[in-house]
Order: sequence, then C-alpha cells, then structure tokens
Amino acid sequence: MFHMFINNGETMELPMAPIERLIKRAGAERVSDGAVEELADYLEEEVIKIASSAIKLSKHASRKTVTREDIKLVLSAIKR
Repeated sequence: MFHMFINNGETMELPMAPIERLIKRAGAERVSDGAVEELADYLEEEVIKIASSAIKLSKHASRKTVTREDIKLVLSAIKR
C-alpha cells in the first residue's frame, strides 16, 4: 500500500510500508511514522541523484534507455 504524503510541498513517491519493514529488519521494535517519512524523504532524494547521473550516462552513449549498467556504474562511483 502506498501512503502518499506531502513533504516540502511535494508528494512522496515511495511506499511507506516497505521502508518501515526495512527499519524493523535493522532491529527496531517499533517505528514512528515520522521516522519512516524522514527516511523515505532521504532515500527519494538519493534515488533521484543516482537516476539523474545514470540518465546523463545514457544520453552520453546516445541512448534513451537507462540500463542496469548505467545504474551500476553510478553506484560504483559513489562507493569509491
């Protein structure tokens, strides 16, 4: 289920339930809605940054399609 909420005037795209499950998988017994929203906001910003970089790579290669390799290349650059 997607729980859309407004954050800084923008609608968040990430579903809240999986994020809550991940926090619990990390060891939390209980998780506040605010904690889930804060992590969702951060993750969404990071995903957009990664996707933007991957789009630049695909355009540089004269492609309209972002590939797995584009994403992997961006992630490997981040991990360095």
